[in-house]
Amino acid sequence: YHHPAMVAAPQIEPILSGNLPPGFDSSICRCVYVGNIHPQVTEALLQTIFSKAGPIEGCKLIRKDKSSYGFVDYFDHRSAAHAIVTLNGRHLFGQPVKVNWAYASTQREDTSGHYNIFVGDLSPEITDASLYACFSVYPSCVDARVMWDQKSGRSRGFGFVSFGNQQEAQSAINDLTGKWLGSRQIRCNWAAKGANNNDDRRNADAKTIVELTNATSGCL
Repeated sequence: YHHPAMVAAPQIEPILSGNLPPGFDSSICRCVYVGNIHPQVTEALLQTIFSKAGPIEGCKLIRKDKSSYGFVDYFDHRSAAHAIVTLNGRHLFGQPVKVNWAYASTQREDTSGHYNIFVGDLSPEITDASLYACFSVYPSCVDARVMWDQKSGRSRGFGFVSFGNQQEAQSAINDLTGKWLGSRQIRCNWAAKGANNNDDRRNADAKTIVELTNATSGCL
Protein backbone atom coordinates (compact mmCIF):
# COMPACT_ATOMS: atom_id res chain seq x y z
CA TYR A 1 0.00 0.00 0.00
CA HIS A 2 1.30 3.44 -0.90
CA HIS A 3 0.16 6.50 0.96
CA PRO A 4 -1.27 9.00 -1.59
CA ALA A 5 1.27 11.58 -0.47
CA MET A 6 4.13 9.33 -1.50
CA VAL A 7 3.34 9.97 -5.16
CA ALA A 8 4.61 13.52 -4.67
CA ALA A 9 8.17 12.38 -3.95
CA PRO A 10 9.83 14.93 -6.28
CA GLN A 11 8.40 17.70 -4.09
CA ILE A 12 10.10 16.40 -0.97
CA GLU A 13 13.46 17.63 0.30
CA PRO A 14 15.70 15.70 2.68
CA ILE A 15 16.63 17.77 5.71
CA LEU A 16 19.80 16.98 7.63
CA SER A 17 20.03 17.04 11.41
CA GLY A 18 20.33 20.63 12.57
CA ASN A 19 19.28 21.92 9.15
CA LEU A 20 15.57 22.15 9.77
CA PRO A 21 14.18 25.27 8.09
CA PRO A 22 12.26 27.97 9.97
CA GLY A 23 8.72 26.83 10.69
CA PHE A 24 9.35 23.10 10.24
CA ASP A 25 8.04 21.06 13.18
CA SER A 26 9.67 17.63 13.15
CA SER A 27 7.64 16.63 16.23
CA ILE A 28 4.58 16.00 14.07
CA CYS A 29 6.33 14.50 11.03
CA ARG A 30 5.80 10.80 10.24
CA CYS A 31 7.79 10.50 7.02
CA VAL A 32 11.52 9.80 6.72
CA TYR A 33 13.86 10.26 3.76
CA VAL A 34 16.23 7.39 2.94
CA GLY A 35 19.22 8.25 0.76
CA ASN A 36 22.28 6.50 -0.68
CA ILE A 37 20.37 3.25 -1.23
CA HIS A 38 22.23 0.47 -3.08
CA PRO A 39 20.67 -0.34 -6.50
CA GLN A 40 20.06 -3.95 -5.42
CA VAL A 41 17.70 -2.86 -2.65
CA THR A 42 14.07 -3.42 -3.64
CA GLU A 43 11.04 -1.55 -2.36
CA ALA A 44 9.91 -4.72 -0.58
CA LEU A 45 13.27 -5.07 1.19
CA LEU A 46 13.27 -1.40 2.12
CA GLN A 47 9.82 -1.79 3.68
CA THR A 48 10.85 -4.94 5.55
CA ILE A 49 13.92 -3.28 7.06
CA PHE A 50 12.16 -0.07 8.06
CA SER A 51 9.13 -1.87 9.46
CA LYS A 52 11.40 -2.93 12.33
CA ALA A 53 11.09 0.63 13.63
CA GLY A 54 7.29 0.52 13.61
CA PRO A 55 4.19 -0.04 11.45
CA ILE A 56 4.51 1.47 7.98
CA GLU A 57 1.70 3.22 6.14
CA GLY A 58 3.54 3.64 2.85
CA CYS A 59 6.92 3.09 1.23
CA LYS A 60 8.25 4.55 -2.02
CA LEU A 61 11.59 3.77 -3.69
CA ILE A 62 12.91 6.00 -6.47
CA ARG A 63 15.39 3.92 -8.43
CA LYS A 64 18.62 5.39 -9.81
CA ASP A 65 21.60 3.67 -11.47
CA LYS A 66 24.27 4.37 -8.84
CA SER A 67 22.25 5.02 -5.69
CA SER A 68 18.51 5.16 -5.17
CA TYR A 69 16.51 7.07 -2.58
CA GLY A 70 13.11 6.68 -1.03
CA PHE A 71 10.53 7.73 1.53
CA VAL A 72 8.92 5.73 4.32
CA ASP A 73 5.67 6.93 5.84
CA TYR A 74 4.90 5.67 9.35
CA PHE A 75 1.59 5.68 11.20
CA ASP A 76 3.09 7.63 14.09
CA HIS A 77 5.89 10.09 14.78
CA ARG A 78 7.64 7.91 17.37
CA SER A 79 8.25 5.13 14.84
CA ALA A 80 9.68 7.60 12.34
CA ALA A 81 12.01 9.04 14.98
CA HIS A 82 13.07 5.52 15.99
CA ALA A 83 13.89 4.73 12.35
CA ILE A 84 16.18 7.75 12.11
CA VAL A 85 18.00 6.87 15.33
CA THR A 86 18.42 3.15 14.63
CA LEU A 87 18.73 2.88 10.85
CA ASN A 88 20.77 5.91 9.80
CA GLY A 89 24.17 4.63 8.64
CA ARG A 90 23.06 1.00 8.40
CA HIS A 91 24.82 -0.87 5.60
CA LEU A 92 22.67 -2.45 2.90
CA PHE A 93 24.76 -4.41 0.41
CA GLY A 94 27.82 -2.67 1.84
CA GLN A 95 26.44 0.82 1.34
CA PRO A 96 25.41 2.99 4.35
CA VAL A 97 21.96 4.53 3.99
CA LYS A 98 21.20 8.07 5.13
CA VAL A 99 17.98 8.45 7.09
CA ASN A 100 16.42 11.70 8.24
CA TRP A 101 13.20 13.67 8.30
CA ALA A 102 11.52 14.20 4.95
CA TYR A 103 10.37 17.76 4.62
CA ALA A 104 7.72 18.75 2.10
CA SER A 105 9.00 21.98 0.57
CA THR A 106 5.36 22.74 -0.19
CA GLN A 107 4.81 23.21 3.55
CA ARG A 108 6.26 26.68 3.22
CA GLU A 109 4.40 29.91 2.69
CA ASP A 110 3.39 30.56 -0.94
CA THR A 111 6.08 32.93 -2.22
CA SER A 112 4.88 33.18 -5.82
CA GLY A 113 3.78 36.78 -5.22
CA HIS A 114 7.06 37.75 -3.58
CA TYR A 115 10.37 38.99 -4.94
CA ASN A 116 12.76 36.05 -5.07
CA ILE A 117 16.53 36.34 -5.30
CA PHE A 118 19.09 33.67 -6.16
CA VAL A 119 21.98 33.14 -3.72
CA GLY A 120 24.95 31.16 -5.01
CA ASP A 121 28.34 29.90 -3.80
CA LEU A 122 26.92 28.74 -0.47
CA SER A 123 29.20 26.83 1.91
CA PRO A 124 28.17 23.19 2.51
CA GLU A 125 27.36 23.93 6.17
CA ILE A 126 24.88 26.72 5.39
CA THR A 127 21.33 25.79 6.38
CA ASP A 128 17.97 27.37 5.67
CA ALA A 129 18.06 28.90 9.14
CA SER A 130 21.52 30.47 8.74
CA LEU A 131 20.65 31.75 5.25
CA TYR A 132 17.48 33.29 6.63
CA ALA A 133 19.41 34.86 9.52
CA CYS A 134 21.77 36.54 7.06
CA PHE A 135 18.94 38.16 5.08
CA SER A 136 16.51 38.79 7.94
CA VAL A 137 18.09 42.20 8.52
CA TYR A 138 15.61 43.25 5.84
CA PRO A 139 12.12 43.39 7.44
CA SER A 140 10.30 42.08 4.36
CA CYS A 141 12.41 38.89 4.15
CA VAL A 142 9.88 36.07 4.57
CA ASP A 143 11.64 32.86 3.53
CA ALA A 144 15.05 31.33 2.78
CA ARG A 145 15.69 27.94 1.22
CA VAL A 146 18.88 26.03 0.55
CA MET A 147 18.47 23.54 -2.30
CA TRP A 148 19.35 19.98 -1.33
CA ASP A 149 20.37 17.00 -3.45
CA GLN A 150 17.73 14.34 -2.80
CA LYS A 151 20.10 11.43 -3.38
CA SER A 152 23.10 12.54 -1.32
CA GLY A 153 21.31 14.72 1.23
CA ARG A 154 23.92 17.44 0.67
CA SER A 155 23.56 21.10 -0.16
CA ARG A 156 23.67 21.92 -3.87
CA GLY A 157 25.51 25.16 -3.06
CA PHE A 158 22.74 27.61 -3.82
CA GLY A 159 19.39 28.76 -2.52
CA PHE A 160 16.63 31.33 -2.75
CA VAL A 161 15.45 34.14 -0.49
CA SER A 162 12.00 35.73 -0.76
CA PHE A 163 11.06 39.32 0.04
CA GLY A 164 7.75 41.13 0.25
CA ASN A 165 9.35 44.40 -0.83
CA GLN A 166 11.12 44.76 -4.19
CA GLN A 167 13.37 47.60 -3.04
CA GLU A 168 14.63 45.57 -0.09
CA ALA A 169 15.29 42.60 -2.37
CA GLN A 170 17.36 44.86 -4.63
CA SER A 171 19.19 46.26 -1.61
CA ALA A 172 20.00 42.73 -0.47
CA ILE A 173 21.46 41.95 -3.90
CA ASN A 174 23.55 45.12 -3.85
CA ASP A 175 24.65 44.92 -0.22
CA LEU A 176 25.22 41.20 0.33
CA THR A 177 26.88 40.11 -2.92
CA GLY A 178 30.46 39.29 -1.94
CA LYS A 179 29.58 39.03 1.76
CA TRP A 180 31.21 36.16 3.65
CA LEU A 181 28.68 33.60 4.82
CA GLY A 182 30.32 30.59 6.38
CA SER A 183 33.54 29.87 4.49
CA ARG A 184 32.59 31.45 1.16
CA GLN A 185 31.63 34.78 -0.38
CA ILE A 186 28.07 34.56 -1.63
CA ARG A 187 26.71 35.99 -4.88
CA CYS A 188 23.17 37.30 -5.25
CA ASN A 189 20.95 38.11 -8.19
CA TRP A 190 17.32 38.10 -9.25
CA ALA A 191 15.77 34.64 -9.53
CA ALA A 192 13.86 35.67 -12.64
CA LYS A 193 14.90 35.35 -16.26
CA GLY A 194 16.40 38.48 -17.74
CA ALA A 195 16.17 40.62 -14.59
CA ASN A 196 19.44 42.55 -14.51
CA ASN A 197 21.42 39.45 -15.38
CA ASN A 198 22.75 38.20 -18.68
CA ASP A 199 22.94 34.61 -17.53
CA ASP A 200 19.40 33.79 -18.62
CA ARG A 201 19.81 30.05 -18.49
CA ARG A 202 20.82 30.00 -14.83
CA ASN A 203 18.03 32.39 -13.92
CA ALA A 204 15.47 30.34 -15.82
CA ASP A 205 16.57 27.28 -13.86
CA ALA A 206 16.39 29.25 -10.61
CA LYS A 207 12.89 30.49 -11.38
CA THR A 208 11.76 26.96 -12.19
CA ILE A 209 13.02 25.68 -8.83
CA VAL A 210 11.26 28.50 -7.00
CA GLU A 211 8.02 27.67 -8.78
CA LEU A 212 8.39 23.98 -7.93
CA THR A 213 8.49 24.82 -4.22
CA ASN A 214 5.48 27.11 -4.14
CA ALA A 215 2.48 24.82 -3.56
CA THR A 216 0.83 24.61 -0.13
CA SER A 217 0.63 21.30 1.69
CA GLY A 218 1.87 19.95 5.00
CA CYS A 219 4.47 17.61 6.35
CA LEU A 220 4.01 14.06 5.11
